[in-house]
Amino acid sequence: MVLYFTSDVVSPSHIIYMGVDKHENEDLIKWGFPEDVWFHVDKVSSAHVYLRLHPGETLDDLPQAVVDDCAQLVKANSIQGNKMNNIDVVYTMWDNLKKTGSMEVGQVGFHREKEVRKVQVEKRINEIVNRLNKTKDERDTDLRAEREARDKIVRDDKKRKYHEQKKKEKEDEEKKKKEAEIRSYSSLMKAENMTSNVDADNDSDDFM
Repeated sequence: MVLYFTSDVVSPSHIIYMGVDKHENEDLIKWGFPEDVWFHVDKVSSAHVYLRLHPGETLDDLPQAVVDDCAQLVKANSIQGNKMNNIDVVYTMWDNLKKTGSMEVGQVGFHREKEVRKVQVEKRINEIVNRLNKTKDERDTDLRAEREARDKIVRDDKKRKYHEQKKKEKEDEEKKKKEAEIRSYSSLMKAENMTSNVDADNDSDDFM
């Protein structure tokens, strides 16, 4: 089961989701989307919360209000962290998560530590948590199928763009060839490159 929430503090809204238990979190670590942002309470056990970026959106584009929503949700879903003040929540892109066979269930590392960001949460803000909980939707989701469907869309889009680029390159090449032919023909038609019949007659008269 996966829990879905909607962060509507900015428009368009963002989808936030997390697994209902540590085993579901393992599947999310494995089958998340490259455009997902992962959130977790630093150095404390908590839920793994994911936010899906919009097409073309980057981590730098993410509004602080949306980051705060995710941070509050992570804190609220941490048994220990929910009772603490001034905690740190770390977040990074899904593809920066590193999982090895020796790690425990729910444990992750990072491929690139410098790409991990941190936000401090002073205290739980019930207004934010309650607003998000009102949007909660629990679904039995096939995470692998969703990821494979997403990857197919991306592959098909890349193929389409590749063929469009090749078509454009071919059209540009043909256009350049035609322009070169026109320039070459125009050069041949210039007066100084042409022989006049009158000139030829005059040459004959000189020998009379």
